[in-house]
Amino acid sequence: MARPVKWRKIGQIPQVLKFIPADSDRMQGANSLKLEELEAIRLKDLQDLDQIDCAREMGVSRPTFQRILLSARWKIADSLVNGKAIQIDGGHYTRNICPIRCLDCGREWQESYEKIEQTAQLDPECPKCHSKKLACCPEDSSPEGACCQHMFRVGCL
Repeated sequence: MARPVKWRKIGQIPQVLKFIPADSDRMQGANSLKLEELEAIRLKDLQDLDQIDCAREMGVSRPTFQRILLSARWKIADSLVNGKAIQIDGGHYTRNICPIRCLDCGREWQESYEKIEQTAQLDPECPKCHSKKLACCPEDSSPEGACCQHMFRVGCL
């Protein structure tokens, strides 16, 4: 069984999601830039962080960050040199990763903020025992880790 892809944390969702060459009559196609690739460019090239700090910000290993960055730079270079549009969308990203604990069976897991936000209206439950008594894990008391506390009936322990 293949290993699941690790969530890549992004700091912001861009306002502009498509770039088209000014001379669009001669446009030679398009490249799709994933949101985590754009985040890698933002962290490394705009914020001028070193790769270890960039990887830490995105919650991935340094080699994974390097692969994401190289892919993004290739797509941008291809678009600039060959007159292609850039569409920004998709990827395996999250604005935050939230630790969750079932208060009945004790199972802990991590979930993306977006999935928690989506299932909050559907009355989320534990994937193991199907209990609805869930809480954010108390070990993550940072402001970022507290992102999903308001979505559960039971607050942090």
